[in-house]
Amino acid sequence: MTSPKSSHWDIFCAVVDNYGDIGVTWRLSKQLAREYQLPIVLWVDDLKSFAHILPTLNPTLGSQTLEGVTINQWNMPLNIDYTPGAVLIEAFACELPDEVKAIAKCAPTPPLWLNLEYLSAEDWVDGCHGLPSLQSGGINKYFYMPGFSAASGGLICEKSLFDERDAWQADSANKLTLFRSLGLSGIKADDKIVSLFSYETLALEGLCARWQASSSPVHLLVPKGRSLNSLASYLPKAPADIAAGEQFCQGALTIHILPMTDQTGYDRLLWSADFNIIRGEDSFLRAQWAGRPFIWHIYQQEEDYHLVKLEAFMRLYCDNLAPEIADCWKNLNLAFNQQQADAVQQHWQNIESFALPLLAHAKQWPIDALKTTDLATRLVQFVKKSLR
Repeated sequence: MTSPKSSHWDIFCAVVDNYGDIGVTWRLSKQLAREYQLPIVLWVDDLKSFAHILPTLNPTLGSQTLEGVTINQWNMPLNIDYTPGAVLIEAFACELPDEVKAIAKCAPTPPLWLNLEYLSAEDWVDGCHGLPSLQSGGINKYFYMPGFSAASGGLICEKSLFDERDAWQADSANKLTLFRSLGLSGIKADDKIVSLFSYETLALEGLCARWQASSSPVHLLVPKGRSLNSLASYLPKAPADIAAGEQFCQGALTIHILPMTDQTGYDRLLWSADFNIIRGEDSFLRAQWAGRPFIWHIYQQEEDYHLVKLEAFMRLYCDNLAPEIADCWKNLNLAFNQQQADAVQQHWQNIESFALPLLAHAKQWPIDALKTTDLATRLVQFVKKSLR
């Protein structure tokens, strides 16, 4: 079978409402193209939504190449010919078109078929990573499981990311320049900065009440979207009527409305904040790489299974933290995810007393979590081994 470097990889992704699936897939595609010189073809079903995080994308073009990646419009049925390459990746069980599966199965040398799954810290990930599932036609689909252990598929992280982050955070002028470019004003270098990208939750009212009564300025940076629905009592007009660039003050708290930004801009926003509140998978991991304390607002699932996922991650994240700090951070995350406005106020007050050791832990965590090998590297190794 051909080497992965001599034939292209196809990656199929369906865009969902929070951009997490396409965010992860686009980062992976760029990294594979840039760091491994792999010819990547990314098939996306909704280019208009994709353009929100990739402003240089032209959603009217059926095919275009950006940052070394060929981006094709995934229509049903396909109106661009699919030619099997070395690898076929089905991102997050997006369900490949029947014609793609039929062509792949009938190819003289079928592509290595992978299902890229969602990131999880749960123990079962190690046992499922790399397992084959025999498909009709006699070829296997392998489950590729991102994760935090050495036995998993790893975590997406570009090789230069930490150096770029450290250079950015070394000079406070960088964040102030970023804020000005986003249309934000009135922020000083030493002010408390919190970035917010969450689902709706009553817990936000508790935090805002705490920040409003703070003895020093707190700036809450919020993009237009679902988070604003939980801040209605702190806004002078309906969230739908609010525009990027507006700001609203109550006591020590100033709420700044952000414009949509690309992935590089969002990374820099996370690097520039003192604390990040994030949701989804892509933002969840990028907040960790920012080296700043954070709250993860995990997507709610039936029978509170999302709390099982949250607990699994918190056990890993807190492994090297002093018990009293670990308990405080866990309680804050749990209260936020259970919409406990009063409790989250108290836990935020408690966590402020642990600000320095929590920041030190947040800076060390990316180094420990990456375990020297990122997802793209492990994926390339997996493909090479499978194609021998």
